[in-house]
Amino acid sequence: MVMGSLPEEVDLAIIGGGVGGYVAAIRAAELGLSTALVEKDKLGGHCLNYACIPSKTLLHIANVFYNISNSANFGITGNGSVDAKAMYKWRMGVSKKLEDGVAFLCRQNQIEVVKGTATFVSPNELQLTNGTSLEFKKAIIATGSAPTPLKGFEFGGNIIDYKQALMLDHLPKSICILGAGYVAVETATIYAKFGTEVSIIARSDILSRFDKEAVTIIKSRLQKLGVKIYSGVTPVSYLDKTLRLSDGTSINPELIVVAIGLSPYTQGLGLENTKVVIDEKGFIKTDSQLLTTDPNILAIGDVIGEPLLAHKAMRQGVVAAEVAAGQKSGFDNIVIPAVVFSDPEIATAGKLSGEGIDVKKFPLTALGRAIALGETDGFVKIAYNNEKIVKGVEIVSPDANTMIAEAAFAIETGATLEDMADTIHAHPTFSESMQEVAEAALGRPIHFFYGRGK
Repeated sequence: MVMGSLPEEVDLAIIGGGVGGYVAAIRAAELGLSTALVEKDKLGGHCLNYACIPSKTLLHIANVFYNISNSANFGITGNGSVDAKAMYKWRMGVSKKLEDGVAFLCRQNQIEVVKGTATFVSPNELQLTNGTSLEFKKAIIATGSAPTPLKGFEFGGNIIDYKQALMLDHLPKSICILGAGYVAVETATIYAKFGTEVSIIARSDILSRFDKEAVTIIKSRLQKLGVKIYSGVTPVSYLDKTLRLSDGTSINPELIVVAIGLSPYTQGLGLENTKVVIDEKGFIKTDSQLLTTDPNILAIGDVIGEPLLAHKAMRQGVVAAEVAAGQKSGFDNIVIPAVVFSDPEIATAGKLSGEGIDVKKFPLTALGRAIALGETDGFVKIAYNNEKIVKGVEIVSPDANTMIAEAAFAIETGATLEDMADTIHAHPTFSESMQEVAEAALGRPIHFFYGRGK
């Protein structure tokens, strides 16, 4: 389908070709809707090209390098070296391969991909940057988010955002990260393992939204890697390559990485020409069907609020497409898992506290797989109610990113401790800790002694 000079109508127009947008487009096409997907940059968006995939690619490379250089306890000696340009080429190649894959899927599903931006001129029409207009029956806003700037530390020169930090073709001698959330921790872990001198400036402490017991382990590991954490301070100024902090400390990093969060991307969308309403934080308001206050327009992903996670956007993309096709779908998921790719990883699903909630912990020091790999810093916690139904799980462990799926499935389906404990888990694996903690919560622990009556 080629865009002409006259308005063209499609069943569904999607603004934003990130993970939420392209998933919505594919699902819509499967349901028989004529679909146009407008993307100003690269298919796959923020996650595939600048954040999730690149950061995990670099984390893997950093882990390989670090393990080669720090495996004397396993009887392996010697040091590796890093070719930063080859590493950059691999990182970019991974994103390009996935981007090409998304483009292929769009072609196969007969989705019209339009390169550029789109602005609402009415609740049923978009103005595109190629000079044409596009009429639609329904539209989905999937524009995502952008790195939040910090006043006084605007992007430019030696001050970069975390996306740029993942696109360097060299290893800086030193970096300072302003911010202490999961992005800051992951970025710090990557560069510290490559030997870069890393510092984190935390207004309170790193990962302040997470369980303190988990954070203590991550903080200790970061410090072991040489990361210097300035807790309870804020950046004051950056002049002549000197960063001054609120406690009077001065440091001289080669690069400053601003990673204080993300802001919804709604600028230039022309929402004033629709009935779409934005809340006080700048997020688009939606209901349980992801419909905005304009009956023709839906919104998904980061642009509608926390949690700002790619897998949430993907699920919402499916739901929004089904709603646009007239199905009675809704975003009614009970739990959205979250993972911090720190060292070790932290993964959470559900809640660990509340009225009528009990919690049990199983330490990795009692797990065969963890002992064999020398990775005993960590634990699994499980939260459950009086009926022994699983309500929450927290994992601090290698492979936590894969293990959390079992927890999410258990919570989503209303599984009990017994369901988890009686499910045979492969041995020796980190996932056995899920079975072990469920056994312990039932009062029948196997590989850890809690004391009689505990």
